[in-house]
Amino acid sequence: MKQEFGYAGSILRVDLSSGKITAVPTTDYAERFLGGRGIAARVYWDEVMPEVKALDSDNRLIFITGPLAGVSPGVGGVRWLVCGKSPVTSPEQFSYSNLGGSWGTELKYAGFDGVIVHGKSETPVYLSIVDGAAELRDASTLWGKSNVETRELLKTQLGKHTRVVTTGPAGEHMVSLATILADNDASGSGGFGAVMGSKKLKAIAVRGTGKILTANPEKLAELNRHVRRLRRTSPGGSIWGERATPEKKRLDICRACSLGCERLVYESKDGREGKFICGQVGFYQARAQRYYGEKDWREVPFQAAMLANDYGVDVFSLGPIMMWLSRCNRAGILTDENTGIPLSRMGSLDFVESLVRKISLREGFGDVLAGGILKAAVQVGDGSEKLITDYVTKGEQGVAYDPRYYITTGLLYAMEPRQPIQQLHEVSRPLLNWLAWAYKSPNAYVSTGVFRAIARRFWGTELAADLSTYEGKALTAARIQDREYAKESMILCDWVWPILSVESSEDHVGDPALESKVLSAAIGKEINEEGLYGFGERIVNLQRAIVVREARGSDTIPEFHFSVPLRDDPMNPQGIAPGRDGEIIGKKGAVLDRTKFEEMKKEFYHLRGWDKESGLQTKEKLDELDLKDVAAGLRERKLLV
Repeated sequence: MKQEFGYAGSILRVDLSSGKITAVPTTDYAERFLGGRGIAARVYWDEVMPEVKALDSDNRLIFITGPLAGVSPGVGGVRWLVCGKSPVTSPEQFSYSNLGGSWGTELKYAGFDGVIVHGKSETPVYLSIVDGAAELRDASTLWGKSNVETRELLKTQLGKHTRVVTTGPAGEHMVSLATILADNDASGSGGFGAVMGSKKLKAIAVRGTGKILTANPEKLAELNRHVRRLRRTSPGGSIWGERATPEKKRLDICRACSLGCERLVYESKDGREGKFICGQVGFYQARAQRYYGEKDWREVPFQAAMLANDYGVDVFSLGPIMMWLSRCNRAGILTDENTGIPLSRMGSLDFVESLVRKISLREGFGDVLAGGILKAAVQVGDGSEKLITDYVTKGEQGVAYDPRYYITTGLLYAMEPRQPIQQLHEVSRPLLNWLAWAYKSPNAYVSTGVFRAIARRFWGTELAADLSTYEGKALTAARIQDREYAKESMILCDWVWPILSVESSEDHVGDPALESKVLSAAIGKEINEEGLYGFGERIVNLQRAIVVREARGSDTIPEFHFSVPLRDDPMNPQGIAPGRDGEIIGKKGAVLDRTKFEEMKKEFYHLRGWDKESGLQTKEKLDELDLKDVAAGLRERKLLV
């Protein structure tokens, strides 16, 4: 098949039931949906009906890259997505997971922009892809092995340059919180490890020697240099700092990315190496510190993260699980004896090993936890459900960037099937930089004036920078969605893009047109900023149609946001926030105003061109976005206005 600029040219289709493997042109999808989230949503709309369950053979498991993966020089576009119907959402519906590392780039070098898997194998298999050729192979000897052991065994067998994505014991036992794991310890949540397990697909191993052509490599190189100059530091990185990472060994750069970041590789005392970053290790930090004391806690969170990687359990779900178990233990509902888990030693390595193993293998009380704490609380009863208060959001993950503080994030949570972390970061990062300025941190430069200028340029209104009002937040959410959906279709790294603030410029405001310039140079089609947002709006509406078809009425957020006061934040001890006209206000103890939130949601529907009362889409809007067939599908189900 013809290779297009920015693309390998083909998408692999694998039917595990029959063993049939075919390929289709990427251009069948890319012209309207770019790649990543856009192509995955289109495949899903066409092929996964609402009646299909997450662990059914008819569910699709979609591994997909974007047009910037594998291009040279890299511009932070090497990430890849796994999409499909998720077993962890309620109700089960389309969801997605965003991963980094080297697997996605290797897939493109092997000749494919994506892999669409459906059906179920009768016996364990893995998929081998090498330079345009693909075959299913027996994986019986790999079944039951950990993610890391499986990965290393396949690399030994197929060559050290092979890149592997696999599911672990939790996925094999179809635990809804099961993750997948790829090279560079790239981990994907959303329950897709369970979907792999249900299909008896243990792994996908890829090896490629091809190249990805770009339309204007000179322009791309120029943009790469420009972006590197703009980035003073990575917006991501380890939240622990030097004190907590005395034995970090090196930075781990995703393959074919030249921008660099702070993905740390840590070497533990026993010689094991692994990714060391943010929530992956931070989920167990505080508990380990309390249990072991200041001197001896540092190794334990890393070992806890590696256990989760080995078995394939989502660390962002383990945090809420531990919170609930701790509260149930203090209330006398759950004990060491009736769970078989050493709850009294929470914070120890023994505890987390027992918890992860029992959940992954569905042993004893682990089987109760395997479906998440919302289902577990119903099963346990005895008042345990009342102990789930203000720490669980969609997808059984912990709350981040709380709507009670940020306001706009309430809409972003409401419109998505899971925690939409990329969208949340676009709101939170400039605000966290503003907090550094407000607390007079050295070299902080995002003043109130700069923050308001960022809001005006990126979100269309300075009201986005005023957390005393619900005004302007609907427009902000719509602008963020359009940009972030386009970003997750290209697929650009969340640690780099968008570049909202710049230390070296006079006004410190970033340039939201950079993404469209990078895309244009890669694929050879002139796309301006608004044109890129047009792609985002189309993909937003396609996913909206999927959500309405599967889970109408799910535009909600947990009740506690309206009734439980916001807790103190160690990163913002005074609870301050920017208010109207530069005033600094306090948000300690804040709750969302239900009436104003519902009004904001209706305004959002209106801005989107949807029915203001119901949130249903209109034929006019879908026709305008070249989604006439989607409109017809919704009309058949009486879900179109």
